Amino acid sequence: MTQQTPLQDIVIVGGGTAGWMAAAALARLLQGRFAIRLVESDEISTVGVGESTIPMIRLFNDVLGINEDEFVRETKATFKLGIEFKDWSRPGERYMHGFGRFGQDVQTVDFFQYWLKAHQAGIAPDLEHYSINRMGARAGKFMRPPPEAPNSPLADIVYAFHLDAGLYARYLRTYAEARGVRRTEGKVVEVRQRPHDGFIESVVLASGEVVTGDLFLDCTGFRGLLIEQTLHAGFEDWSHWLPCDRAWAVPCALSGDLLPYTIAHARPAGWQWRIGLQHRTGNGHVFSSRHMSEDEAASILLNNLDGEALAEPKLLRFTAGRRRKAWHRNVVAIGLSSGFLEPLESTSIHLIQSALSRLLAFFPDKGFHQPDIDEFNRQGDFEVERIRDFLILHYHATARADTPFWNHVRTMDIPDTLRRKIDLFKAHGRVVRENEELFTPVGWQQVLHGQGVQAGGYHPLVDLMGEGDLRDFLANTERVIGRCVDVMPAHKDFVAAVAAAK
Repeated sequence: MTQQTPLQDIVIVGGGTAGWMAAAALARLLQGRFAIRLVESDEISTVGVGESTIPMIRLFNDVLGINEDEFVRETKATFKLGIEFKDWSRPGERYMHGFGRFGQDVQTVDFFQYWLKAHQAGIAPDLEHYSINRMGARAGKFMRPPPEAPNSPLADIVYAFHLDAGLYARYLRTYAEARGVRRTEGKVVEVRQRPHDGFIESVVLASGEVVTGDLFLDCTGFRGLLIEQTLHAGFEDWSHWLPCDRAWAVPCALSGDLLPYTIAHARPAGWQWRIGLQHRTGNGHVFSSRHMSEDEAASILLNNLDGEALAEPKLLRFTAGRRRKAWHRNVVAIGLSSGFLEPLESTSIHLIQSALSRLLAFFPDKGFHQPDIDEFNRQGDFEVERIRDFLILHYHATARADTPFWNHVRTMDIPDTLRRKIDLFKAHGRVVRENEELFTPVGWQQVLHGQGVQAGGYHPLVDLMGEGDLRDFLANTERVIGRCVDVMPAHKDFVAAVAAAK
């Protein structure tokens, strides 16, 4: 049997959401058996705009044993049932990508196929009428799934959060430090490598302090201080498919309803986000600098706020793509240091969570065996490539040709993996989920349909149900969901009750 030498010291370089999620997760799951140290500098600002999440964050918080009501209060969070896309397929049209399921599947055929037959025959309304999430969101309502009603559509409610990322990092810092994580304030001015194999052995701070470690997590954001500036892991540029490379971000005062969904509003050279929190609204304008100037993009953002701007807009510059090796030698890149995909489907925080899960699955000893590292990277590459394809779909499947930007993305070549997805859907509305990729068939179906991709047919086994039974089945599903939405409280009232229940 091969002799294993366990790690002793784990060093996290960089704070923010990625750093403190890593610190909190490792502190909880490694049970205090390793020394965990986080180095961050107050001189270096974090991106801090990742305020919209997807439902998997609830699993992360559950693993940490975090009380959800406390989390909502401490991060000024609200609840999220999905994302509304305005003007993406063409100006004036909108649709929602809601979490959760549609209707009830029948034997081996999913509900979407029954709806698809009826919709093609002109006897069924839009898909959203069969989703508790989407209908609840449209009504501005929210509740958690009640355990006492397991057979109700209310039990199918799936949700995430809108949160203040800065407050979330602060909350996790308190959590991690209470469980033994040691925080060191300081700017890294030098990274030292072992001469015989290039592994990182220490980082040197401006104070002169030397911080040594066995495993280093790079949470330094776009800089990639360890993974790229030091180890030169390489970067795969995806800007030919995802040309947006800038974002203005600005908070504004609350105004209007507290919506239980994110809004992504297409603009002439990109899109604008709106995320409502308890204490403010988060806004941003993601755009392509090849198709629009920074000044024009800032003007569009500021002219389309719901309330008074609470700060000067902050400009972020980025390139869509991924690190060629997210784990290289004894460094694992977590968060933006591993790559960047624009927050169109709110995947940034999830990718942090996912990388941490894989790290624990392939947790190393001091030998850092290459097959483990290669499998970690392979799984990460698969996940991020499929997310990339999902984002490209939003741009490419459009009828818009009204600006150079939209004409470009509409006519550009796309990855073969995405082309196969689209072609399969066009035949009979089918979507196949490969190897537990992040987005489910229900998510793909909503975006494909919402973007105007039409299926030529439907699953032949749907015809086993007669037309009268099909009408009754769909009408009953719609009716039951409508009644459930009626009993849901207003989202703003639900949030207020949680915020007040200390």
